[in-house]
Amino acid sequence: MVIEHRPTEQRFVAELASGEAELTYTLPAPGVIDLQHTAVPEGARGHGVAEALARAAFDYARAQKLRVIPTCPFVRSWLRHHPEERDLIDSATR
Repeated sequence: MVIEHRPTEQRFVAELASGEAELTYTLPAPGVIDLQHTAVPEGARGHGVAEALARAAFDYARAQKLRVIPTCPFVRSWLRHHPEERDLIDSATR
């Protein structure tokens, strides 16, 4: 599965046969990314698409030295299973 980062649209996208999956974000302050919403077409749910989007977002945040605000409920849930990524969480949201 290919995850594309579309910075001008502020989202990570996977083009799927059943439609587009996305993880949207904002950049509320310098050095901070707020991961806001994950959406996956119903027919693609349960196949790791949302996890791949979250992984891509965290890989991007780490590469760009960004702090993460996990507003998205899926991302918060994903973090419970990926404690190695918690060091990126913005201290104001811990």
